[in-house]
Amino acid sequence: MRMVFVFPPTTLAATTALLDATMPGGDEYWHDGQLQVEVDRENQSLGLFSDWEPEDVHRVEEALGYHPTWALQVIVSGRIDSTDEIRAFAARLLKNGGVAVDDYSDHCWTLEEIESDLKIDGLSFFDFRAHYAKYYAT
Repeated sequence: MRMVFVFPPTTLAATTALLDATMPGGDEYWHDGQLQVEVDRENQSLGLFSDWEPEDVHRVEEALGYHPTWALQVIVSGRIDSTDEIRAFAARLLKNGGVAVDDYSDHCWTLEEIESDLKIDGLSFFDFRAHYAKYYAT
């Protein structure tokens, strides 16, 4: 299982309306067979940022210019690639701003960086293959 957090620039209501219109599911949970998406709130037990390092939270705050109280948590199965799907999902939600954070880097990715396949420390957005090669391949 791999994870991406998406911090859209819109309100929670606008974001859930967009997801309700474009993905199966609802009631703040969507699943299309490739991506499992749910709203993660800061004020929930074990909610947003509960297991994040303070410097990681600070990076998100710096990238957004404010402290977010909710995000979309996207779970991607490790059994399928899903690179195209997570990139398309990010594009749909970040077209007017916001950032995404993946499991593979310490960077807050903008849509422009994702679409240009920018590499930070040798990794692009959701670059599980390069991450594995960099840290685990012998």
